[in-house]
Amino acid sequence: MNRLILGAVSALLMVGVGLFWIQGRAEVERAAPPPDPAALAQESTDPEALPLADVAGLLGPEPPEASELTREQRRFFRYDRNRDMKITRNEMLSSRTDAFRKLDIDGNNLLDFEEWAITTAERFDEMDADGNRELTATEFATSAPRPAPKPRCSC
Repeated sequence: MNRLILGAVSALLMVGVGLFWIQGRAEVERAAPPPDPAALAQESTDPEALPLADVAGLLGPEPPEASELTREQRRFFRYDRNRDMKITRNEMLSSRTDAFRKLDIDGNNLLDFEEWAITTAERFDEMDADGNRELTATEFATSAPRPAPKPRCSC
């Protein structure tokens, strides 16, 4: 019995809210200004005419200039997720989870995350020269991978 009364009251409440909402929209539309008769007369002469605008004195924002990032800057920003120019330990660990999955080729999880995290944390500590738990761009540059030697021509 209580459910029936509660359902009836909620239905009446929703109908009342709907009526007030519809009435409010009608009032807003009724208060809108009437269309300009001169503009309507101009539009009716040529149905394919496009609206005109005077853009001679308008100035817009200049598009931003794209700066070319160096290879080291791109590598740094892959780790620096929040772009504060510092790599925290959490940023370094979170971006390396794909590398962990690549190391676990057979998928049996014999290489567990704790072992991998210890290796990464030790590498982070080696790069963090001042010991403040954040890597600057110059500290991070010390971890750059060595370039692969170019193959010699066998001709």
